[in-house]
Amino acid sequence: MATHIAFLRGINVGGNIILLMSELKSICDDLGFENVRTFIQSGNVVFESNLSEEVLMNELEGALQDSKQKRIPVIIRSVNELESVISCNPFPNTNPAQVGVLFLSTQIPKDLLTDITIPSPEEVVVSGREIYIHYPNGMGRSKLKLPAMTQQGTVRNINTVAKLVKLSQDTINKR
Repeated sequence: MATHIAFLRGINVGGNIILLMSELKSICDDLGFENVRTFIQSGNVVFESNLSEEVLMNELEGALQDSKQKRIPVIIRSVNELESVISCNPFPNTNPAQVGVLFLSTQIPKDLLTDITIPSPEEVVVSGREIYIHYPNGMGRSKLKLPAMTQQGTVRNINTVAKLVKLSQDTINKR
């Protein structure tokens, strides 16, 4: 059984789509995911399944659509992929709470940032299916506007990613 991490986009933010983590856990349990554990209210869930990333994403998005009557994008990563996200952090000497990782389900074109102006002091690095963003003044104060394709992704800071890796490793070690 492989351990996966799902990131839900746009829940429990601004009151638009409210989803209790107990409800998310129940949805995942009903889908047959095993050892389901949620982390904080922003829609992070660790679970085990032998299904592919694409099937997991489609099943979870479908179940969330049925439950909330709204589309909630889901991004799936493996533990190894999240470990790589942490080890490849291009801003390792900064405050981890000020480094956001934008997760997308598809490869990001390397030239994605060619035609945008990055307001200082933010720094942005594209890597695979992630975009790392250093927000030295905090995410809430940023004026950074990324291209439209990134609106289907979801951001977590490096602290959250590290905690999800730890939670995932705990799940693996309990086997």
